[in-house]
Amino acid sequence: MSATSVIIIAVVAVVVLGGAAFASLARRSDVRGAGALSDETVARDRAARKARQTAESGPTAASVEAEGVAARAGTSVAVAEDRAPVPFVPADPEAIGVSRRQFFNRATISLMSAGIGAFAAASFVAFLWPTKTGGFGGKVSIGRYDDVVSGIRSGRGFFYAPEARAWITEYPVDVVPKAEGIYKESLMPGLQRGLIASYQKCPHLGCRVPECSSSQWFECGCHGSMYNRVGEKKGGPAPRGLDHFPLEFSASGEVFVDTGTIVQGVPIGVNTTGQEAEGPHCVGASDH
Repeated sequence: MSATSVIIIAVVAVVVLGGAAFASLARRSDVRGAGALSDETVARDRAARKARQTAESGPTAASVEAEGVAARAGTSVAVAEDRAPVPFVPADPEAIGVSRRQFFNRATISLMSAGIGAFAAASFVAFLWPTKTGGFGGKVSIGRYDDVVSGIRSGRGFFYAPEARAWITEYPVDVVPKAEGIYKESLMPGLQRGLIASYQKCPHLGCRVPECSSSQWFECGCHGSMYNRVGEKKGGPAPRGLDHFPLEFSASGEVFVDTGTIVQGVPIGVNTTGQEAEGPHCVGASDH
């Protein structure tokens, strides 16, 4: 999943969660209205009134009629008990409908919380998602083995892989035993299959080193450093041979250049192939 996809998912999540929070709070405000009592408060007030009426109920019509008959008959009249007024109890503020300020405060907090949560989730997913391969800095496919070898030979000894920023050349299989102990172990699978991948950057000052078809060497046009066809230094100010990338081969015959692993070039004086210049130089005379 790309970084753009993760950002889009995070934005959609924020919008959906924010809309849900807004709709929920708006519905509550519309139904009750500012200053309206909640259903729980109304039910509680009814129960309280009913209890007071039961506890403080006055004389019924039958008792009043009976008292009147007794009074007319000369019987003493019962005096009603004097009761104090019931004290006022204010309503619970939390039970009253949400005010406009409370609504916007709660909506703001909800949206901020949703946004932070979505961002955290997106960052977590992006952190755990596997790093993509296929570009420079990872494993780059340069084609099938037979096609690569054919490309080297049709290119007069050189095959350039732009996505890997590397030159692919043939390494003589018969001198592989001589390379053991000189070249890093990670390069040996490629050498044993007759291929070597050299980084295009000159170890001197980083210029891109082109091939020279006439000499069959790599010759840097910036300061005159020269390397044989497998990247071993032959002349110029470079401190070592060209750096290399390991090669990997799939079961189906596909060749991969591991551009995430740069293997430092061999020291000055190493010449495992014995290849000398096969024609005129493209940059000038070498001091080999």
